[in-house]
Amino acid sequence: MPKIAQYPQATWHFIGQIQSNKTKDIATHFDVVHGLASEKIARRLNDARPIGRPPLKAYIQVNLVNESAKNGVVPEALPSLVTRVQDCQNLQLLGLMAMPPATFDLSERHRFFSELAGLQAQIKADFDLPQFQELSMGMSDDLETAIACGATWVRVGTAIFGARQSQQEA
Repeated sequence: MPKIAQYPQATWHFIGQIQSNKTKDIATHFDVVHGLASEKIARRLNDARPIGRPPLKAYIQVNLVNESAKNGVVPEALPSLVTRVQDCQNLQLLGLMAMPPATFDLSERHRFFSELAGLQAQIKADFDLPQFQELSMGMSDDLETAIACGATWVRVGTAIFGARQSQQEA
């Protein structure tokens, strides 16, 4: 994580699946995580957050269509995870994060993003979480749809840097 040390003034976001063996590094070096998906990971991040650092801000990753290849909590388990994370003094919930299946067309993505926005609003109201306003969803190819549905964070790397090369192409 040498880049993090070079830019201490930056706000660092960890995006992706959080592995148990990486929780200490993430809790120590990052400011925000997009991808909190279990109570176990929440506890590990909470316990590893260094004293004196502000709470680690977190987006809970939701697996709306129960894709086996994707990480995330299913909607039915979301309230329970929110309750558990609220008990973590070193974590602050910001909102939800999700990625639609790559096979979805734009109308299916619109429904997907709208459903996530509905879950976010429901959790915010049910748990009286005024800071729970964020939606991390959408990428370069569907950012307009995601924003129309309430996205506050979108991933636009492909639009800026171009498509990634596969390892076979590299």
